[in-house]
Amino acid sequence: MRENKKLKKFGSLLVASSLLAGVLAGCGGGDSSSSGGGSSSGGGSSDGDTIKIGANLELSGNVASYGSSIGVGADLAVKEINDKGGIDGKKIELIKVDNKSENSEATAAALKLATQDKVVAMLAPATSGNTVATVQIANSNKIPIVTGSGTAPNITVNDDDSVNEYAFRTCFIDPFQGIVAANFASGELKAKNVAIFADNASDYAKGLAKSFKDTITKNGGKVVEEEAYVAKDADFRTQLTNIKAAKPDFIFIPGYYEEVGLIVKQAREMGIDVPLMGADGWDSPTLVELAGGKALNNTYITNHYSAEDPDQKIQDFVKAFKAANSDKAPDAFNALGYDTIYYIADAIKRAGSTDGKAIKNALADTKDLSLVTGTFSVDENHNPIKTATVLEFKDGKQVFNSKVNP
Repeated sequence: MRENKKLKKFGSLLVASSLLAGVLAGCGGGDSSSSGGGSSSGGGSSDGDTIKIGANLELSGNVASYGSSIGVGADLAVKEINDKGGIDGKKIELIKVDNKSENSEATAAALKLATQDKVVAMLAPATSGNTVATVQIANSNKIPIVTGSGTAPNITVNDDDSVNEYAFRTCFIDPFQGIVAANFASGELKAKNVAIFADNASDYAKGLAKSFKDTITKNGGKVVEEEAYVAKDADFRTQLTNIKAAKPDFIFIPGYYEEVGLIVKQAREMGIDVPLMGADGWDSPTLVELAGGKALNNTYITNHYSAEDPDQKIQDFVKAFKAANSDKAPDAFNALGYDTIYYIADAIKRAGSTDGKAIKNALADTKDLSLVTGTFSVDENHNPIKTATVLEFKDGKQVFNSKVNP
């Protein structure tokens, strides 16, 4: 998912991290009576009858919709697990820290959770850039982090193909979404001449655009126009005019709801009525507010799950979520937050320990774990092998279209 556009160079992050670590150390950190996780392998601890899990989330700022939704889903999972006796009799304590949708704040939050709160694992931020900013802290402190929606490949795998030992995710990665979108466009919608309109400052959008372009071309399609915008832009009519002139029969718009809502609205106002498609970055109620329900007709997204999927496990989750949240249907971020807690809890239980290395190994060894967003196993790059869902907007509501296997 989203990377913050104010991403600082990693070196400066490490300097800031070191300074903050010193401050935290000077303040003292965590409880001195912890047990069950204080081995030399690293990681946090479980205090008495409690296992501390951190949640480093975007609870305010530009993409608070994502982090807040993940947090609500996580809360439900924690309650369910604790109501059933916890993990080997120990209750989960979820410690949330607001990273304010900023990379530097995400780094500070990870340090606080690791060195002061002494958590044994963390829900990593919702966005890719914010998660990347915490990976080094996870590796250094030997505390596993799991992002529910950070889809950028470099969270788990570096440019030199080395795997970040303590970083995991419960979502699929960006290239898979681009491939699914292209196959859906050429297969289900019979698109031949397509346009791509992407945020050129976003690794998330650029990665999706590349995998979509490669796949649609391989499928025999032709990219007739490529346009770019910058996040926080509000007027997209110039680019949309160029796209309209190219006469595409499908437009792929990998981006985030803040800009996409305006793009869809303006495209429809200009008479562009061809199918539009994006990925999980569209998934926010704010999208409908910005674009309008009618404008979103004939648009599609790849996503992690649908509340309308008839699968019994999904419907049980939807029922429980509605009961706990004033009859509100859970979105994909709610489901991913819920699944991430269950993934971590399952690993802790199988590890038989709150030691960071033991939990990390159990996360990596996960096989055929049945969760709401799909049954998955973890590959050698710490990515889940799972299905994707295609959703269609009808009068402002997301409607289940189909599932796509990896």
